[in-house]
Amino acid sequence: MELNAQIKKYRTELKLSQEELAEKVYVTRQTISNWENGKSYPDIHSLLLLSSLFNVSLDQLIKGDIETMKEIISEQEVKEFNYYGSIFSIHFVLLILSAAPLFMWLEQYALIPLAIFFAITMYWALKVEKIKKKNDVQTYKEIVAFCEGKKLDEINKLVESGKRPYQNVLKVIISAVVTAAVCFLVGLLMHLFLK
Repeated sequence: MELNAQIKKYRTELKLSQEELAEKVYVTRQTISNWENGKSYPDIHSLLLLSSLFNVSLDQLIKGDIETMKEIISEQEVKEFNYYGSIFSIHFVLLILSAAPLFMWLEQYALIPLAIFFAITMYWALKVEKIKKKNDVQTYKEIVAFCEGKKLDEINKLVESGKRPYQNVLKVIISAVVTAAVCFLVGLLMHLFLK
């Protein structure tokens, strides 16, 4: 039995209206309606209150819906990952494209807005990395599978985890090249505009 049916069943057994149940678990009547119609799921705090109120174990209450809840959580994380990744990509491109115009316009003071913009870009990068770390997603193949809401099978996961040390070395090399190029560009611009 699904959680929405369980909540409705136990609520009617206790002869409670949706509004009365909402008051007891500190939510709105509309929230109870959404739970019972399967439009949303209660958070853990609400589940504990429902379990206590209905005098059933948490396991009994959510039996059969654990996998569905995992899929919804995973789907939400994929959406967040794609959203944060898009914002990071846009900020990164804008950061690179704005360097030369800012130096032409503000000369040496261009470092101030660039530093602020860089900090904002890194904030979004950290949000992406947090989701990647939480879901143990590092390689390109793992990221693509995660973005599609899929998981790699055990064999592919082992193959990909074997690639990680090599990819870490590659990340360091690419980071060094990009840093050198940015430093060269900034130095060149400063040299041209501070003459």
